[in-house]
Amino acid sequence: FPNIGYAFCYCYFNFYAGVLAQEVWAPVPGRTSYIAASYVKYLESAGARVVPVMINQTEEEYKTLFYAINGILYPGGGVSIISSGYERTAKIFYELAIEANVRGDYFPVWGTCLGLEELTFLTSGQWLMTSTNTDKLSLPLNFTKDAAASRMFKDFPPDLMKDLASEPLTANIHNWSLALSTYNKNEALRKFYKVLSTNTDGRIEFVSTMEAYDYPFYATQWHPEKNAFEWKKPFVSHTASAVKSTFYMSEFFVSEARKNTHGFQSQEEENKALIYQYSPVYMGSAGSFEQIYFF
Repeated sequence: FPNIGYAFCYCYFNFYAGVLAQEVWAPVPGRTSYIAASYVKYLESAGARVVPVMINQTEEEYKTLFYAINGILYPGGGVSIISSGYERTAKIFYELAIEANVRGDYFPVWGTCLGLEELTFLTSGQWLMTSTNTDKLSLPLNFTKDAAASRMFKDFPPDLMKDLASEPLTANIHNWSLALSTYNKNEALRKFYKVLSTNTDGRIEFVSTMEAYDYPFYATQWHPEKNAFEWKKPFVSHTASAVKSTFYMSEFFVSEARKNTHGFQSQEEENKALIYQYSPVYMGSAGSFEQIYFF
């Protein structure tokens, strides 16, 4: 079929995952925002092509980009979930995703660590975080009764679910958490999200994995991308099961993005948007990440 045309392949065989950038702590020219490269590798490992979603763009630019990508990931980090370029952009895409899904335009949203906290704020309209002693440790997941039948975990191999529940495979690098007691008291969160796992710092039980009831929105307080792609923290597990969990989580999110039919209108637009035009910087002994994309 030599005359089938590029546009057909373009629309149906490319999947684009947006990853939200965020402010750097000490900006300098050319380095005012960043994305850790591990998130890019995480999504690419499941077959997605990554599009950086820059902060401080216009709403019209974000709307155009929304209809070109198939899902978005809000990564972990250290900026404000109430007032930052990260928060403003996350809010715009959250609202666009809500509207799209109501219309039947399936658009998944994922939050990791800070991303879970951001989704909690966007859904509830309130700062609901509790301080926890959960920085720099890996934990097994305490699955709830809803986990086995959840969209996220239902296709995981039984042996991997067993390992996730019994071995410290999930990297936690956060000082704030959504306490389970807070979730239970907040009607907006209870109606919107189903809790799939919890954890505790020995004092406070907190939500560690959740998915929305009626929308393809997902969040983990832990970092599934780190097991395969970050090596600086000795508490991050790199066992076979830990690495397998990375790929099952990425495959799940990208499989959700494959249900969306958005796409770029031309190869030129795609080329301008893809992460490939940027080069990750190897950080050596500096910072928490192996490589970072700066913008």
